[in-house]
Amino acid sequence: MAVPQPIAAVLFDLDGTLIDTAPDFVRVLNQLRQARGLTTFAPDRIRQQVSNGARALVTLAFGAESDNPHFARDLEQLLDAYEQQLAVESRVFPGLEPALEILEQRRIPWGIVTNKPSRFTLPLIAGLALQDRCAVAVCPDQVKQRKPHPEALFKACDLLQVDPAQTLYVGDHARDIEAGRRAGNYTVAADWGYLDAGDDSRLWQADTIMPTPQAFQRWLLDHLH
Repeated sequence: MAVPQPIAAVLFDLDGTLIDTAPDFVRVLNQLRQARGLTTFAPDRIRQQVSNGARALVTLAFGAESDNPHFARDLEQLLDAYEQQLAVESRVFPGLEPALEILEQRRIPWGIVTNKPSRFTLPLIAGLALQDRCAVAVCPDQVKQRKPHPEALFKACDLLQVDPAQTLYVGDHARDIEAGRRAGNYTVAADWGYLDAGDDSRLWQADTIMPTPQAFQRWLLDHLH
């Protein structure tokens, strides 16, 4: 797919794409493990699972699969602990802030489409003082079907009153790119995100792959008129 001209909006996945939330997950998960007398994990081991969601983190932390009778309890314990300290160390990825400023200077709206529930997304955005800058934030509890279904992306484009074909979607997981492709967005694979050790973003069929936020910033400048 050719780069849309003009670019009407840019949408980001949240964890591992726009915001580096891994440090808070690392701290919370290791606190819970320590409370149970378990050894802590190296940050990279946890980081690689963040984009796979809270259920994957529960399985990593406690070895419990979703059919385990204690899984629901463990999941809620993790979510409750995370909710209490979700914006302590999380930050916009270094190098992305200039890209956001470029979009804002050119009056191109940017927003968030995430599988992270509103319960966590909205306080996180507020905690990082992004709530007045982010033009739209669509969470799974606002739609019937979460990514990789494109419903949330269609909703975001509708709220922004932009054509999906003139919208970029940036994500660090195969499901992000699948959702963006199904929505007709121009898709950008964020290789700076939380890819598993065996992940290869070249297999996701994204329209372009960006190795770093700085590369994405330069790419934006080259394609904005």
